Amino acid sequence: MTLDDTIAENIARSLAEIPHPSLPKGSNLYGTTKIFPDYQAENGECYFTLVHGIAHESSVSFVAVLQATRALRKGFESAIYFYGPGAINCIANRGFPTTGDAAFPGETNINLALETFIAEGGTVYCCRFGLALHGAREEDLISGVVPAHPLDVQDALIHYARKGAIINSTYLV
Repeated sequence: MTLDDTIAENIARSLAEIPHPSLPKGSNLYGTTKIFPDYQAENGECYFTLVHGIAHESSVSFVAVLQATRALRKGFESAIYFYGPGAINCIANRGFPTTGDAAFPGETNINLALETFIAEGGTVYCCRFGLALHGAREEDLISGVVPAHPLDVQDALIHYARKGAIINSTYLV
């Protein structure tokens, strides 16, 4: 018996040990009980998200946009502020080989999620210095994104804190 034959036998034995997949498609893997009430915004409540993470380097930026969108849909005044490297999330010219094309599934998920958030009434701020850190130009911003001065990051945080906002601060190292 050759080494290749031995490897082939080991592959067959390994595959036969446990059925793959062990559950048919559509099987529940986890329970569905929601623990907390589905809170809705009370009059005048705000939700403010700070994002200091880069698209595709982790899920933190995308999840922050999804959370801010969910807050918006619950009736909160919802705003997102991208600063530092997070500003690069706001550029419209993402894609390959042309802008808007997705070379891999999810390449434009941040763009699409931000466009939805803005269309539904959310506010997106983007730090101009954060853009400059990555050579992105202000004219590259997704339509509706508000360019902001670097000193606005702290003052925006103070503004929303004074309004009593729920503050979600995400950070990617």
